[in-house]
Parts: sequence; C-alpha cells; structure tokens
Amino acid sequence: MTAAESTSPASQTLSRGIRILEILADARGPLLIDEIAGRLGVHRSIAYRLLRTLEDHRLVGRDAAGAVSLGPRMAALAAGVAHDLQAEALPELTAIANELGMTCFLAVLDGDECITLASVEPRHAVASVAQRPGARHPVTAGAPGKAILAQLAPAEWPSEVSAALRAEIEVTRARGYGTSHDEVIPTVKAVAAPLALRGQRPAAIAVVHVATALDDAGIAVRLQRSAAVIRDALDG
Repeated sequence: MTAAESTSPASQTLSRGIRILEILADARGPLLIDEIAGRLGVHRSIAYRLLRTLEDHRLVGRDAAGAVSLGPRMAALAAGVAHDLQAEALPELTAIANELGMTCFLAVLDGDECITLASVEPRHAVASVAQRPGARHPVTAGAPGKAILAQLAPAEWPSEVSAALRAEIEVTRARGYGTSHDEVIPTVKAVAAPLALRGQRPAAIAVVHVATALDDAGIAVRLQRSAAVIRDALDG
C-alpha cells in the first residue's frame, strides 16, 4: 500500500457526504449549494448529487430559496450519542444556565477535538452566547479542552501542546477547573469543570459568557456540584 492509499478514504463518496454534514454543522446558517461545493472543493453537480442523497435520508433540508441546512433526522441521531450521559446532564445544564444566566454545555473528547454534545441557553437572559450541539474545536483551545486534558496523562495529549498550555493544564488539574478568554470565540470567556466517568471519554461541563459579576471560582463551584451529581447518577 502506498502512502497516498493509506491516507485516502475507503469511500470517497461517503467521506464527502460526511464532510458536507460537518460543513453544515459548522456554519452559522443555511448554505447555498455553490457555497457547499466551494468549501468541499468539488463541482456543483457533485455536491448536488450528494445533497440529494442526504436529503432523501432527511439528514439535510432545503428552504424555498434552495439554501441547505441540517435536517431533523440529525437531531435524532445526535440524541443517541452517549444517550445516558446526555439524559443525566440535561437537567443540570438547564439548572446552571438559568441560575447563572449563561449558556451551559456538555463537551467530550473526540480524537484531538472537543465536541459539544448538549447545550442549554438561559431562559430569561437578555443576551447569551450560542454554543450549538455538534460544535467542535481543537482540545488544545478553550476551558473545556483544559478540563478534559487535565484528566489525561501528558503522553495522551496532542503533540502540539505548548509549554504555556501544559502549565495551564496543571493549574486546571490542581484547582479543579479551567478558564479561557478569547480562545475559541472572540471576546467570550469560559469556565469548565472536569467530568470523569468510568468507561467513557473524558468530558467537561462548561459555561460561556461575555461579562458577569460572578468570579471564575464561584462559577466553578456550581459546575463541580453538577458534575458530581451526573457522575454519581452514572457511576452509581
């Protein structure tokens, strides 16, 4: 097997279809077929055929203007991922979001990335930061990433962990929570508490906000309390 063969996908069509779903998940709104084709790096006709297949399975949908977005079937599939964890976490995420007036979310390790499994925005906040389920970023950025890496041995960290980040991870491990500012979303701050569960990928509960009168340590105490509730329910 050549180097090219070892890195190429077993099915290019399937790989492209999955990549379309990732592109739509990362987009802040619906995309036109030409935009999807451009981001995918294929001719419009190829993108159209792939989208028709995804549409047949209700994984994507198109509005009256032809703009494409993820379909309702994706929500059903996502709900099946770590179902017990999501079910136990959702009431705690809701309580934190409404108590603190901040978007609260559950993140897990996925390869070298941090992916949001579930998210709740506060009910009565004037403005809040959106953190959509399915959103992902390198685990080496942001408070949830630090909280996740703090649960792993250094040998399990990605190779690009800098000396400065190593120091921050050690601080996170020592005090029991991680923080970030301007790392994933400009102007946004985050606080995250580790959520270590037997037999599951390292996870974290986090909040994101722009400004608050609460200090990071106080926010962390609330996150840690919910992390303990979820851990006790699942590890029982």
